[in-house]
Amino acid sequence: MSAKENGKHSTSSQFPSPSMISKEMNSEQMSSEEKTAQYALAQDCLNYEWTNNPRWRGIERPYTAEDVLRLRGSVQIEHTLARRGAERLWEMLQTEPYVNALGALTGNQAVQQVQAGLKAIYVSGWQVAADANNAGQMYPDQSLYPADSVPNLCRRINSALQRADQVHHAEGKVAPGQTWFAPLVADAEAGFGGTLNAFELMKGMIEAGAACVHFEDQLSSAKSADIWAARCWSQRPRRYRNWLRHA
Repeated sequence: MSAKENGKHSTSSQFPSPSMISKEMNSEQMSSEEKTAQYALAQDCLNYEWTNNPRWRGIERPYTAEDVLRLRGSVQIEHTLARRGAERLWEMLQTEPYVNALGALTGNQAVQQVQAGLKAIYVSGWQVAADANNAGQMYPDQSLYPADSVPNLCRRINSALQRADQVHHAEGKVAPGQTWFAPLVADAEAGFGGTLNAFELMKGMIEAGAACVHFEDQLSSAKSADIWAARCWSQRPRRYRNWLRHA
């Protein structure tokens, strides 16, 4: 049965994946001509992926595949938890009427939520501000806490889920919902600054294994706890730069 007949989108193509090409580009045995050819092939693969994968339909990018490869570096780091979580969350959003999630302040809460049947976990900036930030303070929801607090909480949650998975796997048991690794939907507030701040925060989220990240429609310097009431503070060009950077 084809992927289309099975009700799922097919993401396969005639090209190898961009990550496979990037790994091949790391070989020190390749000549400069071979590396140039591999670089061009990786660029073609990335363009093909953006054009043909239904996952990216409707996404407008103000940058090119060449820009991505140039800024990526010579070694592409694989962030397995973030990638698999994003793929699983996207599949659920396409096939289920809704995906329910609750906020978790600790790894143990996340484990209990997965045991209870929740399919995703929300990592709330409001909760982090109140009781789970690196400063150890209780703050209002106004981006006053250290910017790496949410990525660190994501890391702790994924570590707890990984331990639960290891225990179940060692005992030959089946995880709740077939997997312990529920996708983490993380709150990035308004980016904690400008474009570079949002870029570094997003990198930290991915490294910590977040599957999905949302940025609020506000300025960090004039942030309100009420997202909708704070829309009047938004400066559109700056906000759009932050969003487009991470599309």
